[in-house]
Formats: sequence, structure tokens, C-alpha cells
Amino acid sequence: MTITVVIGGQFGSEGKGKVTAHLCRNHNYNVAIRCGGPNSGHTININNEPVVLRQIPAGVVNPSARLYLAAGCLIDLEVLLEEIKLFKLFPDRLGIDRNAVIIDEGYDQEEIRNNLNNRIGSTCTGTGIAVAKRALRTKDIKLAKDVPELQQYLACTHKKVMEHYSDNNKIVIEGTQGFGLSVYHSKYYPYTTSRDTTAAAFISEVGISPLIVSDIIMVIRTFPIRVGGNSGPLPNEIDWETIRSESNYPYKIQEFTSVTKRLRRVARFDIDIVEKAVFINRPTEIALMGTDYLDYRNKGVETFEDLSQETKSFIYFLEERLETKINFLGIGPMDEELIDRKIVEVVKYR
Repeated sequence: MTITVVIGGQFGSEGKGKVTAHLCRNHNYNVAIRCGGPNSGHTININNEPVVLRQIPAGVVNPSARLYLAAGCLIDLEVLLEEIKLFKLFPDRLGIDRNAVIIDEGYDQEEIRNNLNNRIGSTCTGTGIAVAKRALRTKDIKLAKDVPELQQYLACTHKKVMEHYSDNNKIVIEGTQGFGLSVYHSKYYPYTTSRDTTAAAFISEVGISPLIVSDIIMVIRTFPIRVGGNSGPLPNEIDWETIRSESNYPYKIQEFTSVTKRLRRVARFDIDIVEKAVFINRPTEIALMGTDYLDYRNKGVETFEDLSQETKSFIYFLEERLETKINFLGIGPMDEELIDRKIVEVVKYR
């Protein structure tokens, strides 16, 4: 019986979707639950093409995986229905908690009127307004159970998860965004998201006891990012050309946000925020993405031993400082560019 929670340890876009997809493809996780809302996207690769998921769990890459949206989810109906259509999902694969909140028409415009974009760099998807309306318990709030198009998918996610747990299935809870964006625990409030982003929060969104969680995987990047615009402080900020030059990447590298398509801001590794994330979340293991940004020679290598000596020294430093094993290493942006130290070699994807 295994329940694993995947979380971000910095400011989001660390690679949580990549890790979740990896677990479902290669470690036989056959139940995946997505938390959060459509204000953040998780990128996976299907037939070597990037696909951005804003509602459906990244576990969709495993054709036999049962998928759920947690009670704490915020749902953009149009986005969700598009993803259901894209992956041809029927009720035998997808369950949506009846208490998940619908981001209704006009919520995004309400965020724009509140100047959230300019004030804190919000994506203005209406997610924050949906969170606020849920807390206020306004009469116009709409839940998944109130939407005709979702009736066939309705489920009590917590009950289903416990059934799968009793049946000895391997379950992954896919968190969203990153610890540095937590509305409770970030030292950069109000430059945060509208929700908590800790492992405990995601467990709560699903509705299960933390005592039955087996593992917490915290995903971090060698160079953390934040969205562009006035999104808040980013310690040790640099530009993408600096990374390209120092890593000897042979071509220009840049990253854009998956939802708003803004150029991401990037910075050097900040141990302070990661240490705080580890202290509060107590991960059982860590996934480190972007070793190719440290040194282009790392891109495409097959084992930990093949990494550059400077990269291995950095990993040893992190493991000692954080007192946590780094079991997954990203060696490029594609799903298959991942060293799994439990499997030893680069994973050969189906």
C-alpha cells in the first residue's frame, strides 16, 4: 500500500508533472489525484510532443491509471472538458469530486478588475476568486455536483482513494505550484498563490489521513523560476543568457509559463527557501531538475556516475545539507530525460 505526494519546493514549475508521469509510467502507480486549479499547468510528453495539463493528472500517461480531481480542486469547465476530449476520458477512468468548485464565468474578469495581474503577477484565471467565494460561502458558488456536463464523472474522491488503498494500489497525489508560493508559509506574501502548497494541504484537499501517506517527493530546480511581471521577489535573479553561457549550452534557452506564456524569470539556486520547504514538508526523497543547466555535458547521460564532477559535488552537498536523498535527476526538458537512481539508468519510456 503506497500513497506518494509530489510537491514543489520553490516557486512552481519545478517538474512535478514530469515526476508524476514517471511514477505512473515506470513505478506502476495506477491511481493519480490532481489538486489545485487551472492557474498552473503541468507539462508531460506524449509521442515526444509536450502537452500542458491544467486539470487532468499527469498520471494520464499510464493508460490503466484511474484519475481523480480532489475535493479541493478549482475547475475551469471549458479547460477540463477540452482535456477530457483530448484524452477520450470516460467515467471508468476519471472521477471528479462532487465538492470541487467551479470557476464560473466572469471570475477572471473580477481578478483583472482587482488588478491582481499588476499587483502580484496573478495569472487571472479566476482561481483566486473561486477560492474566496468558497470561503465566503456565497449563494452563487457552484460545485461540480451542480454541473450537468460532469454528472457522469462525479465521485467521492476520498472514499475512492481509500478503496484503492485497501486494494493495494499505488497512489500518487499531484500537488501544484511551489512551497515559496504558499499563502500561509511564503515569506513573500502577498506575492503568493491563493492557497497553501504544502504536502499537508494537498493531503487535506484529497481528504485522507496523513498517517497513511508513505512518501513525499519534493521537486526542486537547479535554477528556480518565477512567472514574469510583478510576481514578487526572486533572490539571486539572473538572465537566461547567463545560464546558457555558463553551462555551454550550444543554443539559446528560455522558458515560458505554461498558462500565460510569459517569459519566466530565473535565478541561481537559493538554499534558504529549499531548507524551509524541507523543514516544513519533511520529504522522504527529492527530485532535482535541470542538471543540464549546470553543465550541458549532463544532457542525455545515462547514469549518475556520468554526470560532471561539479554536478555530483553539488548533489552531494544538497543531500548532506538537506539530509534527504536525491533519487531523481532531470537531465533535460523531455520526460525521458530523467535519471532514476532507484532504477539506476535512464528510463526507457513506453
